[in-house]
Formats: sequence, C-alpha cells, structure tokens
Amino acid sequence: MDKLIITGGNSLNGEIRISGAKNSALPILAATLLADTPVTIANLPHLHDITTMIELFGRMGVQPVIGEKLNVEVDASSIKTLVAPYELVKTMRASILVLGPMVARFGEAEVALPGGCAIGSRPVDLHLRGLEAMGAKITVEGGYIKAKAPAGGLRGAHYYFDTVSVTGTENVLMAATLAKGRSVIQNAAREPEVVDLANCLIAMGANIQGAGTDTITVEGVERLGGATYSVLPDRIETGSYLVAAAATRGRVKLKDTDPTILEAVLAKLEEAGAHIATGSNWIELDMKGNRPRAVNIRTAPYPAFPTDMQAQFISMNAVAEGTGTVVETIFENRFMHVHEMVRMGANIAIEGNAAIVTGVPSLKAAPVMATDLRASASLVIAALVAEGDTLIDRIYHIDRGYECIEEKFQLLGAKIRRTPK
Repeated sequence: MDKLIITGGNSLNGEIRISGAKNSALPILAATLLADTPVTIANLPHLHDITTMIELFGRMGVQPVIGEKLNVEVDASSIKTLVAPYELVKTMRASILVLGPMVARFGEAEVALPGGCAIGSRPVDLHLRGLEAMGAKITVEGGYIKAKAPAGGLRGAHYYFDTVSVTGTENVLMAATLAKGRSVIQNAAREPEVVDLANCLIAMGANIQGAGTDTITVEGVERLGGATYSVLPDRIETGSYLVAAAATRGRVKLKDTDPTILEAVLAKLEEAGAHIATGSNWIELDMKGNRPRAVNIRTAPYPAFPTDMQAQFISMNAVAEGTGTVVETIFENRFMHVHEMVRMGANIAIEGNAAIVTGVPSLKAAPVMATDLRASASLVIAALVAEGDTLIDRIYHIDRGYECIEEKFQLLGAKIRRTPK
C-alpha cells in the first residue's frame, strides 16, 4: 500500500494549475445516462473515483470513449443492464447518483447501497423520498435499492429536503429533467457543483430555473440530447493548496481556478494574514514570510464555510499565532485527523463538535495514518510544516480527491515522495 514521505520545513513557492472538480465531475458523468445521443465531458480530474464511475458504466454496457486530456464521450444508448453492483458502489458513495437518471430514462434501476468515507451518517433516504414523490416505487432488499418508475414515467412533484443534501439535490434534479410536468425542489443545496450540474443538463436540453438558490424549478422535457461540457475547477483542491501555502509562510499562484466560488475560504485566509490577489481564473496568496494567525471557523452548507476545508484549517491553526476554534456542524465524525496531529505535537482539544486549536511554533515528524479524504490533506499540510520526515499511511484516500498531489507539491518546492512500502 502506497505511503507518502514528506520532509517539512520548506515554504511553498510557485505556480500550479487546478484540476476539474471531482464533486462536479461525478454527478455530470451520471447525467450523461439521461441523454439519447453522445455527451462529451471535458476537464475531468484524473482520480480513482472518476475511474470507478467509468468502470461502473462499463459494467452496465456503456463504454465511454476516453480522449486526450481525459475528455470522455458517453453514449448511454448501448446500456445493457440497469444494475450498479456492490463491488464498485461500495468504494464510492457517488455511485448513488446513477439512480435518478436510470429511473427517469429507462424506468428502473437497481443500485447497491453506497460506501465511501467513514465520516458519519449520510443517509440515502432523502434521495429515495424525492424519487418516491415523483411516483417511483422503491424497495431496499439484500443491500440493493430497487426502483421502478410508474407506467408513463416519473411525474413532476414538489419536494422539500428536510436536511440540505448535495447528492440528494443532484439525484432528484436529474430525475426531474425527464419527469412529466413541473418539479419544485425546495431547501435545495446551493453548492457550485449543483449549479455546474444544472448548467450541463441545460446544455443537454433541460429546462431548469433557480440552481444556486434554495428553490430549483424543473419543467420536464421529452428527451435530453448530446452536448459538450467542461467541468468547473475544484474549489476544495484550490483551498487545500492555498492553506498549505499559508501554513508554510509561502507564496503561490493557482491557475485555472475560480475565486468566486471560494469566498468564505479566501476571507478566512485574509483574516489569517494572507495577502490575496485574484483574476477571472487565478488566485495568488502571499504570506510575505509571516506566520499565520489563528482563525475561528464554523462549517455550514454553501455559501458558508465548507466542511471539506475544515481539516486543512485545523492544520494551519496548529502552527498559527493564537488560538482558533473550529466548529463542525455537518458531519459528526470529522475530527479523526486530530489524534494524528496531536502525535505530531499539535495542541488541540476536542469539545463536542468543536476543536480548540492553540498554535505551537512547529510540529514534529511522526508516522501518521489518513482516515478520510480531507483528513489526508490536513496531514500533508501538517507534514509540510513539521521538523523531520513524516510518513503518511493509507494515502489511497488522498488519491480519491487530489490529482497528482506529490507532483503538484514538488512544483511548489515541497520535499514529498511516494513509496510503495
């Protein structure tokens, strides 16, 4: 199993380009199942989860054509089975996103209950209730969700999400595009990735209003067709490199990104003492050699501070001046990385859903283990500011969300390498 070895102490300095957003690419790939002619998706990140989704399509009889720069053309008309098997779904929660498109387009689907990161309960019943509101009959048997559309197909419906759910919103939104009549999705997720999915669906011929607000209205259409669509930049990858630069007192320029979808994160970095400049597709951060200041953070659904950036800011706070409190309101299990950081000398106290981080002048290298995707990124940042060589185990989590992480950090001057043992 691969590990990363990181020698800390270097300030990050340089330029890198940001990849396409995994959390946009996966629902957009699922949406290609709705079209009756080929759809081409560009700017896909080269990540394990993307490979898994393409492999899942292959199992279902859809053979995507992969072009240069990982552009993928999907022709769903060749689909042979409407089953998403457990051995693929168990490794990736986003597999649930094929449920809505398959029921809407083909009238039925059988999808294994999903796996993924162990960061708390993320029930799929919100997805299922949304599809039931459109008339789908759903049973859960033997670990599989079995869904069937009524005669004549799904019907438009009003559906209110009890809890804001990004993948739930995406699944119901995709299903609604081919449902008969109007659907209104209330308390919808407002994330940029939801807007990106809606924009792709609109390019395919869908009639959608209100994406990016808490009420999305969809007028069902008879069919969706082919389109070419480019996935938006990954705001969490962007934020992770910015925080790494801030923690190491460095200066970086990130290209092919979008500052308008990172406002909460950029505001906190400025509060930490970073000098930030932005353009239409780039962000530059410069700490001018200064140690960051500790910041207080409270996670909440977009446009508030993202839960996927909380772990990285704990790493920065660990070596910042002062004390910062990080409150996690989304997932109940999301401080598993803290125990690993304490092994490196961090001063962190957990009180319920809050981590109180008192900065220390430096961390010390220690062998640590990644527990989930964003926790992995936080341990990389901690290792970059630690004295000595840190060995990070179970980095397959990192490979699920960060494209070429060691190459990109090396371009910024980090001493980081991958080892198979």
